[in-house]
Amino acid sequence: MTAPHGFSVSRYAPERGTLAKLAARDSVLRRLDWPILLSALALSGIGSLLVWSATRGRTELNQGDPYYFLFRHVLNTGIGLALMIGTIWLGHRTLRGAVPILYGLSIVLILAVLTPLGATINGAHAWIVVGGGFSLQPSEFVKITIILVMAMLLAAKVDAGDQLHPDHSTVAKALALAALPMGIVMLMPDLGSVMVMAVIVLGVLLASGASNRWVLGLIGAGVLGAVLVTALGMLDEYQINRFAAFANPDLDPAGVGYNTNQARIAIGSGGLLGAGLFKGSQTTGQFVPEQQTDFVFTVAGEELGFVGAGLILVLLGVILWRSCRIARETTELYGTIVAAGIIAWFAFQAFENIGMTLGIMPVAGLPLPFVSYGGSSMFAVWVAIGLLQSIRVQRPMTA
Repeated sequence: MTAPHGFSVSRYAPERGTLAKLAARDSVLRRLDWPILLSALALSGIGSLLVWSATRGRTELNQGDPYYFLFRHVLNTGIGLALMIGTIWLGHRTLRGAVPILYGLSIVLILAVLTPLGATINGAHAWIVVGGGFSLQPSEFVKITIILVMAMLLAAKVDAGDQLHPDHSTVAKALALAALPMGIVMLMPDLGSVMVMAVIVLGVLLASGASNRWVLGLIGAGVLGAVLVTALGMLDEYQINRFAAFANPDLDPAGVGYNTNQARIAIGSGGLLGAGLFKGSQTTGQFVPEQQTDFVFTVAGEELGFVGAGLILVLLGVILWRSCRIARETTELYGTIVAAGIIAWFAFQAFENIGMTLGIMPVAGLPLPFVSYGGSSMFAVWVAIGLLQSIRVQRPMTA
């Protein structure tokens, strides 16, 4: 058959295939949850400025280069975006089949922290230093692994149509698989990460439709575990001091309570609009420790004021709101559980990080998602965004 003007139809077959690929790519772009993506990008952008402000004058940290941490934070964000794109391309359903491998790799990495490869940074023996200044915190990726392995188990029979809710045996297996890496992380000890993981497990159970007895039992076990950990002396002295300072901020204002007191002074001095970027006296005077990581929110409070700090809260709120929508609209329990685990992770970690700067939560050494400096944390949260986007992209479109 010959097309008009003498052109062969077969000549355009490859072009039709290319157009089909372009149409599919356009469909993926349209299905992305842009409020989540843009909010995460905005948080990372704000974080870059805050990290720059907190470190540009710290010659003992930035090796004499005021742009050192700014460049690395932007680079970490770029790598995180690449990981997000890769996660969307693979898809959460494809990753579902690779969960056993990812779980095994996570166990190997956190066990490596307990070997001579492990290193202590800021009081926590939770890092692997590879060389060339590159360090990895495996516990950040364990958060993702726990979500995926529990979702895989709890949703298997439900998505197959064999059950309406996970049975007791399945829940017990899922909790056992989550308990193993949490126990190893506790040995480091990295109490902050264990707290986040415990909240993730609770969120996953609630989303899975498991019996409320499991949820109540988990809460009870958590309280009992906290008592035993304290009684058996598994916590380091600095961790005990942090809780003591939280219970009594005036206990030692020049010692264990110093960080929290200086953080509150920095945030309180910002007022409505703040002192202006790079103009905060607490920040330039380097009164608040670890301002580029754990206490980055104090830079926002002091230099951007209530408006700038409030914008960070709004952007985090948008991510959580849209994530809840993704969890609600997906047609498979697996996707719902994965989204719920990420929501629990982001919500608690942000609340803990901001709360400790305000003195309403104990200091736990947790980064503020997307904002704090740190490669491992940045990579993990962007992978989580990729999982959320994959769930949304692969769900059936309603009319």
